[in-house]
Amino acid sequence: MLKLLRLSPSRIKDLLLLFSLLISLYLVLFHPQTPLPLVVPDTPRSPTRRHHLVFSIASSSNSFPRRSSYIRLWYTPRDTRTVAFLNQLLSFPVGPDLPPVVVSGDTRSFPYTFKSGLRSAIRVARVVKEAVDRNETGIRWFVFGDDDTIFVVDNLVKVFSKYDHDKWYYIGSSSESYEQNVKYSFGMVYSGGGFAISYSLGKVLARVLDSCLMRYGQLYGSDSRVVWLSLV
Repeated sequence: MLKLLRLSPSRIKDLLLLFSLLISLYLVLFHPQTPLPLVVPDTPRSPTRRHHLVFSIASSSNSFPRRSSYIRLWYTPRDTRTVAFLNQLLSFPVGPDLPPVVVSGDTRSFPYTFKSGLRSAIRVARVVKEAVDRNETGIRWFVFGDDDTIFVVDNLVKVFSKYDHDKWYYIGSSSESYEQNVKYSFGMVYSGGGFAISYSLGKVLARVLDSCLMRYGQLYGSDSRVVWLSLV
């Protein structure tokens, strides 16, 4: 007959420890685990500054000389990145206290069927694409306005600092005129007061803007076209 093996508690404990050690060695040697990825903390983003904004001003060769005094109220050549988009070159050189001017692209091939509207609205809408296509470095926000729009640049920097420019943002305000809001829409922001789009949204709009201008020839203004593009 087999003798009953009696083990003391300490003996049982030793056997369990040995058994656990053997299992651990087996798992390490024959079933290696995939190492966990190293978690690298995100690099803190630098604060948004004035030079992260680029202002694009829609103007013309006729209105720019008359309204340049408005631009001088807020534009500083040293730290305010600004470009004025005109229909044609000026007959005189632009002084150092005004932003550089460029001639907008040809828009004659785009349809425009809005009754009593101005075809210049197409050119002004394309300022969004032309501003993005300049491929300036270090931009976080594109700001658009008319040549009589007065910006408080430091206030804009403070507002934009609350948002992530790598996401899609379209920022602005409704018209100051109730009649304009009723006629055109309460759901858009107006270029007369200025509006802004984040860098990531600007890159997307620039790729599809021309095709959408061809599709929405019935819309009146440049700002209404931009909001349609932002929504579709």
